[in-house]
Amino acid sequence: MLMLQQDIGRLLSLASSSIALLSLPQTDDSDSTLSKGEERSEQFVLEASEYFERLDAIQMAIRSSLAHIRQARIAPSALDAPPPGFVPPAQGVGLPGGSDPKMRGLQEERVERDAWRGVLDALTRLRDAQTREDDVEMQG
Repeated sequence: MLMLQQDIGRLLSLASSSIALLSLPQTDDSDSTLSKGEERSEQFVLEASEYFERLDAIQMAIRSSLAHIRQARIAPSALDAPPPGFVPPAQGVGLPGGSDPKMRGLQEERVERDAWRGVLDALTRLRDAQTREDDVEMQG
């Protein structure tokens, strides 16, 4: 993560110097180390090239990190830092006020969804069994 932060810092530095190189040489500070004339264009090309290479590397690092998080199936609640002084409850980690639907996390939503699917499946099988019993009684 530190490397990514350094890359982002370098990216911002490259953006700054590239923009400065695009300005007219007359507007440079007297103590400026920016190139003059044709060297200025060459320096801009070098800085812009490094900027886009660095930007591509940062993008790939972020995408790779997200892919690893998805593959590991890490709960989003595990990615958020708890508030200062947070002590998890004895019955397990969850959001405070878990009965309020607006305050539930992704894991709680998934558990409730799966529970309702199970209830629906059980009721459907019960209805189908009763329908079959009624059909057998009518034929017999």
